Amino acid sequence: MFQLDYNGAMEQTPVTELFSKFLSQSLRDDPDMVYLDADLMAAIGALDVRADYPDRVINCGIQESNMIGAAAGLSLLGFKPFVHSFAAFVTRRAFDQIFLSIAYADKSIHIIGSEPGVRQDFNGGTHMTFEDVGLMRTIPNAYIFDITDNAMLLSVLNQTKDKKGVFYYRLPLAEIVRVYADGSDFELGRGNILREGTDASIIACGLLVPAALEAAKLLEKDGVSVRVVDMFTIKPVDEALVVECAKTTGAIVTAENASVYGGLGEAVAQVVTEKCPVFMRHVGIRDEFGEVGPESYLYERFGLTAENLAQNVRDAVAAKKGAK
Repeated sequence: MFQLDYNGAMEQTPVTELFSKFLSQSLRDDPDMVYLDADLMAAIGALDVRADYPDRVINCGIQESNMIGAAAGLSLLGFKPFVHSFAAFVTRRAFDQIFLSIAYADKSIHIIGSEPGVRQDFNGGTHMTFEDVGLMRTIPNAYIFDITDNAMLLSVLNQTKDKKGVFYYRLPLAEIVRVYADGSDFELGRGNILREGTDASIIACGLLVPAALEAAKLLEKDGVSVRVVDMFTIKPVDEALVVECAKTTGAIVTAENASVYGGLGEAVAQVVTEKCPVFMRHVGIRDEFGEVGPESYLYERFGLTAENLAQNVRDAVAAKKGAK
């Protein structure tokens, strides 16, 4: 079970420290686990772990496609490969190897795509992936998780590390907002209802979960009651909860730090159109490339703010009322 612990404050423990401890313990407990990185070990906290496990913590250099190929070979030999690079490079650049060498060949891999979407602020558009979710959703039987905070990171990794298949984790590395209490546990494939409401549902994931909670507060002042859902498992999406949100509130707004083409919004819309049509709005990246700028500017630039989310809810509720 999870416990909500949200007040807008940042996590006190860096994600890198948390991941470093997870990696070290997992390597100690499981001799079959291996970790591959595309020259970003220091960024995720794996550099210190390498000293203790030099044969199983491997820097492949800036060659993500070859790294995935190596992981495929290791999986074939019975190892459990975890790989990491920035989300843009470990999905977009290495997609063919993931699709054919891993998924089509029925091998297993755990892919950590760090600093997804607008988190690549000053690295700009070349490093900024909005399409990673859409790409990975097309891989049959793949799992996609958009990590919300520290508690979720530990829970999801510990539940999936021994599972077979293709697993993709979108992971912010810099400061992130705390949403859940330490020790919270999460059911894979099930969305978390963080706040109840009757007028509309916001179904958000990852970095947009805090914005969804703030939008609900803004709307409450206007007398609009909003349910907030953290749909951290993007694939397979929680279809039962989506249908229940549609039936209960009659309007849904999705929110994601990713492209609206192929992302969470489309996953939710596929369920809604087939099983319980209601009015929807989508908050996310439209038909655009990324650009350089502070993260706060990028949130405004691409409409990922609580204020814009609240306005989309108002529009969806108005459309619902106008149709009656």
